[in-house]
Amino acid sequence: MQDKTYNGWTNYATWRVNIEMFDGINPHDCFSEAVDGEGDAAKLAGFLKDYAEDYIYCSTDEGLARRYALDFISEVNWHEIAERMVEEYCEAEE
Repeated sequence: MQDKTYNGWTNYATWRVNIEMFDGINPHDCFSEAVDGEGDAAKLAGFLKDYAEDYIYCSTDEGLARRYALDFISEVNWHEIAERMVEEYCEAEE
């Protein structure tokens, strides 16, 4: 089995989407409806995925580029990004 981890993340897609779309974002500022007082990473993960998909649909024409983009983000570990966001937010609040 080949190790596909990248820079401490599950894979390249997870690392890249996190760094380019979500790095430094406070989950309460952008996704407050997804994060309760304890930081619900599972619910936030769904919101992050929806956000990325909406971005792709709004910024690319129907066709090959969109299909490649959607295929790329299908490899993202959304829960990992959400957990890291919640963890970083909780640390900043302490």
